[in-house]
Amino acid sequence: MSTSSGRARGLGTDFDRWLGRLFRKGPFTALIVLVRIAQPKVEPLRSTFVHVVGDAIDWGDIVLMLRGAGVNWDGAAFFPTRGDDGGLVPDETARARLRELETALRGNRLVLNEGAFFDVWGRTLKVEEA
Repeated sequence: MSTSSGRARGLGTDFDRWLGRLFRKGPFTALIVLVRIAQPKVEPLRSTFVHVVGDAIDWGDIVLMLRGAGVNWDGAAFFPTRGDDGGLVPDETARARLRELETALRGNRLVLNEGAFFDVWGRTLKVEEA
């Protein structure tokens, strides 16, 4: 996931600030889970992974990318993961880690809080126990 949108970085969203802080440590792979929120339920909808090789992307770019999922979503959780060398993980490793994450989420939606969880406006979310 890399783009050069040319947009001014200004204040940005919670997501933009999170990405900037995280990318200071270098490229990483992000596991992404889209969810529907219907109080009191949080339902995982789709998941994927992307390799983040730059921070010249903002929340608006992410929303455009996630439209490709073909579902209406209320939240997106990002779980950064790095390889043994501290960088990107191979696709096979990312797929395996994504399946582990999906299994963990089926058992406990609070796992979403272990990632960086954002609403459709890029603001930080947190799942609370009912």
